[in-house]
Amino acid sequence: MQKNLVIVESPAKAKTLEKFLGKDYKVMSSYGHIRDLKKKEMSVNLDDFSPEYEIPADKEYVVRELKKAAEKAETVWLASDEDREGEAISWHLSQVLGLDPKAAKRIVFHEITKTAILEAIEKPRTIDMGLVNAQQARRVLDRIVGFKISPVLWKKLKPSLSAGRVQSVAVRLIVEREKEIECFKSESVYRVSAVFMVDGQPIKASLAHGFKTEQEAEAFLADCQNKEFTITDIEKKPVKKSPAPPFTTSTLQQEAARKLGFTVSKTMIVAQHLYESGHITYMRTDSVNLSSLCLNTTKEEIVKTHGAKYSKPRKFHTSAKGAQEAHEAIRPTYISEHEIAGNAQEKRLYDLIWKRTVACQMADAEAEKTTITISADDVNFTATGEVITFDGFLRVYRESYDDDAQTDDAEGLLPVVKKGEKLQMNEMVATQRFTQHPLRYTEASLVKKLEELGIGRPSTYAPTISTIQQREYVEKGDKKGEERSYEVLRLSNNKIKKTTKKEIVGKEKGKLMPTDIGTVVNDFLIQAFPEIVDYNFTANVEKDFDEIAEGKENWQQMMRDFYGKLEPMVDATLQEKGEHKVGERYLGDEPGTGKPVSVKIGRFGPMVQIGVANEEEKPRFAQLNKGQSIATITLEEALELFKLPRTLGEYEGSEVSVGTGRFGPYVQHCKKYVSIPKDVDPMAMDLETAVKLIEERKKAEASAHLKTFEEDAEMEVMNGRFGPYLKYKGANYKLPKSVKEPEKLTYEECMAIVTKGKTKK
Repeated sequence: MQKNLVIVESPAKAKTLEKFLGKDYKVMSSYGHIRDLKKKEMSVNLDDFSPEYEIPADKEYVVRELKKAAEKAETVWLASDEDREGEAISWHLSQVLGLDPKAAKRIVFHEITKTAILEAIEKPRTIDMGLVNAQQARRVLDRIVGFKISPVLWKKLKPSLSAGRVQSVAVRLIVEREKEIECFKSESVYRVSAVFMVDGQPIKASLAHGFKTEQEAEAFLADCQNKEFTITDIEKKPVKKSPAPPFTTSTLQQEAARKLGFTVSKTMIVAQHLYESGHITYMRTDSVNLSSLCLNTTKEEIVKTHGAKYSKPRKFHTSAKGAQEAHEAIRPTYISEHEIAGNAQEKRLYDLIWKRTVACQMADAEAEKTTITISADDVNFTATGEVITFDGFLRVYRESYDDDAQTDDAEGLLPVVKKGEKLQMNEMVATQRFTQHPLRYTEASLVKKLEELGIGRPSTYAPTISTIQQREYVEKGDKKGEERSYEVLRLSNNKIKKTTKKEIVGKEKGKLMPTDIGTVVNDFLIQAFPEIVDYNFTANVEKDFDEIAEGKENWQQMMRDFYGKLEPMVDATLQEKGEHKVGERYLGDEPGTGKPVSVKIGRFGPMVQIGVANEEEKPRFAQLNKGQSIATITLEEALELFKLPRTLGEYEGSEVSVGTGRFGPYVQHCKKYVSIPKDVDPMAMDLETAVKLIEERKKAEASAHLKTFEEDAEMEVMNGRFGPYLKYKGANYKLPKSVKEPEKLTYEECMAIVTKGKTKK
């Protein structure tokens, strides 16, 4: 009989634990949740909101094995992760395995080290039903939202759409930012800078205010032509820069995106590997606390490597309300471990975590900031410079910022000058600058915004951002930017010269942009279910979950209150009858026929419609091309889409035409379709280009058919993505490794492979 059975969530974690526990312990993995709500049903009893759980088919084997092991063990230790999700997994395990709550011992640790594990075994506890109920409440509430609102979207917009509580709010943020950008009107201002000379050394200074018009800027430069500039003030003051706190889930996601180019989900996958391998503490946390052991070992490491003056122990305090996901920030388990074994991504993320942890316990960086005021009459220019006098934590780590945040880069040295010293003005430049539209969200800046609003928790940021992209409500893309002219006025040698320059503006990379479907769904939800997509409501729901976790609120009562508000909204929306489909936009009338032309979300996405459904003649439809939007497409652009299909000519005695369908533009020949590459314009395509595509398709098809057999037309040797295989009566069969020349196989050999394949199945 096995003395101890330890159940963890992942096989990787099980392997790491086995290294530390002796032969008296058997470690098994539950591979995440072993029970969940049924997939195709709501699985929530609306009388008392009790969930109806099932063991998914792919978990039945795991459960059988765990049951066998649990029956043989004297003590079962439930060691799933220490957050709500982990607590729920332990509870489900106790229910399914029929464990006596007194016999099943719950242990938690936020780092996989021998010390942490042995300490946890010394102090086991019972399952925390507050955390379990908070997880159940989130799961049930999100299931109710999905199952009640999604059918409304199917009826009012298009089939297969879905709504989610946190996801819908995230989409709303992105849609509203896009609308801000569309409404933004750029204004220009002329910024003035000057280069003054002192003892042959330049000082670059700038004017605090700008000018709205070119005339004002030119008048100012003309006025400065004969002015005598003097240094009227020199201010030197010491400044200190303090390090950022250690990483939480959201700050790690943001910094890994900026410094390493990781997506939010990539950061979490890599961090999970690091945690399960015992390299870092638990990666889902909103705490910036560090253990006393970490503080002491980090201090030793800093003193040993950089000297005592670089050490400054600090305790950071968590400001996030309801911070409960873990008790410590993300840090290395052993600060003496500067590098780890692992793949390139793991090494880079570990290096980031290690540096941030060490830096937060290092001395402030010290600098001397100098501000020189250069004046003539009532005109004041300022020059600033900064010199790092003590690098402190900057020796190890410098924090990154989003595009719109200030950087802390030092501005460099200024020449030695004294008050009252006269300066020679070398040149003065007034440059036309334009106000920039608000920046679109990146994955990292969206996480930051969600956290600021109190929406979601460390465990939900990554899945939320993945879901809104998978559902095609949001897409990550680049904006090419546009060329713009700007004016430069330069005063030099008492002459003002005007030049026009060009720049590319609005270029953005890897930004989150709403799709047409995302925009229409968002606008509909705001109109029909304003409370569900309200920022404050969503944040308050999170607070309710925190109250449930602490045992201060009844989760089923919370569901009752929520459902009482939701059900009337659903009923009212379903009964509403609108003249136009949601998201439909009338563009004008088709010349000649006078039929209305409109854009809307159709069954297969955004489309243009000519005519109306209740007329004798059926309406005509066309899909929008990539890059077109139902919000901005014009009548002329919409009518262009109906110029397809068009005939290009004949090839091999059959007509060749270009059309567009559900999957984009295509060439049609002999009832066969060939997709047109994205970089080819179907409206400009000629017969020669179309024939090339047809021939390429024929070659590809021919190379796929290696051999056919007279004995049986249904037997064929094929060449596929993963190499040669047999196709017989609609089924595919793998070829044995011993077959080196598949095209030489006989019919008898093929039948033997098919028979063997059937037996295996």
